[in-house]
Amino acid sequence: MSSPTAKQSTPATCPVATPIAVTATPEAQHLERTVLDNGLTIVSEQMSHVRSVTMGIWVLNGSRRELAADNGITHFIEHMVFKGTSHRSAEEIARSVDSIGGNLDAFTSKENVCFSAKVLDEHVPIAFEVLADIVLNPLFRAEDIEREQGVILQEIKMDEDNPDYLVHEIFTQNFWKDHPLGRPILGTKETVSLLKQDKLFNYYQTCFSPDNLLIAAAGNIEHARLVDLARHWFENQRAVPNGHRDVAPATHARIVLRNKKQLEQVQICLGLPAPSLMSEERYAWSVLNTVVGGGMSSRLFQNIRERQGLAYSVFSDLNPYRDTGLFGVFAGTSNKTVRQVLQSILNEMRDLRENAVPDEELRRAKDNLKGSLMLGLESTGARMSNLARQQIYFGRFIGMNELLDKVEQVTAEDLQRITAHAFDPAHMALTVLGNLNGLRITRADLAA
Repeated sequence: MSSPTAKQSTPATCPVATPIAVTATPEAQHLERTVLDNGLTIVSEQMSHVRSVTMGIWVLNGSRRELAADNGITHFIEHMVFKGTSHRSAEEIARSVDSIGGNLDAFTSKENVCFSAKVLDEHVPIAFEVLADIVLNPLFRAEDIEREQGVILQEIKMDEDNPDYLVHEIFTQNFWKDHPLGRPILGTKETVSLLKQDKLFNYYQTCFSPDNLLIAAAGNIEHARLVDLARHWFENQRAVPNGHRDVAPATHARIVLRNKKQLEQVQICLGLPAPSLMSEERYAWSVLNTVVGGGMSSRLFQNIRERQGLAYSVFSDLNPYRDTGLFGVFAGTSNKTVRQVLQSILNEMRDLRENAVPDEELRRAKDNLKGSLMLGLESTGARMSNLARQQIYFGRFIGMNELLDKVEQVTAEDLQRITAHAFDPAHMALTVLGNLNGLRITRADLAA
């Protein structure tokens, strides 16, 4: 079986870099983008006040583009590229970055895969070479595949033993029933066990094409240097149209009660449809999420944990994707207080539908959200990821000033308008997991 070979020749002169489309603000001064002839996109943010650089090679395919029979193949490939290339063994891959004090990492999400390295600026060429090598030259040896199947099957078992993880998996499988977004990123025991060398390599070839890749970097690095490295390793790779397309899912307001007697707690996951990542409504929803359960001063935390003492963990979260979204509330409680906790959640939702959020609470939520946004972008890794995601989803950089302005423009009327439609019991999906002891919950209970 052949594998793409990294180019070894001296890099040619790079094309002229073009600035990313941005509002002319100081924060945009060091942002640049270049697209090579084969479709590979390169974006960077220069941060001359730091000594580190975080680089990522992003694959624009996540688990949502898998066929049902191949569920887990994207995550499996993420593991396999670290098991050896035509230039390095698995140990040499790990040692090459460890030996310079850097970090090598990877993750698979529903919509992307990322391979990243964080190193000192002087070690950028070494780290980039390692990233390029694992992306371009994986071997997919049969003996490594068999061994890694065992590892991932243990990972699946570990997650299934985690009730926090399990309740969310059960919820999403039913909320996006019969759609790839509802399937687990890791795959299942059955699908992972059936992954073989030819299937992995064929899927890899359709996804790891330069027109389906993005290289992003943030830190003390000049854009021209990054483009030189990208050209050296990727210029001779040919674009391969893969035909992969996202199909928007339908949502299902299902009530699922799963009995698991050995659990001490009962896990509650209540969710409903929310806007996609592309919607302008995402700013109002982010503020709403902060009000409902986004922090220690949120309504759910203060009511259910602090006042009633019914749960240690209670929060809400917002999960937007390219064409859909999910707003969810999670709580862990005893089997005796499930109804009380659920009713408290529903009461808060009803109050938000019927009454405007007070000015002081709205102000606090906005400041909380804005502070989280700014503090979350203080590392080169966070800035690299932010830069990559904005390029992937919007094709432009949305600066911090623009983000803060959008948050500031959210009004109490906006929140009441979206909750009036969204916080409808008819749209709500519910999963309850634990020792339920005969518990029954119906749609009428959500509307009570």
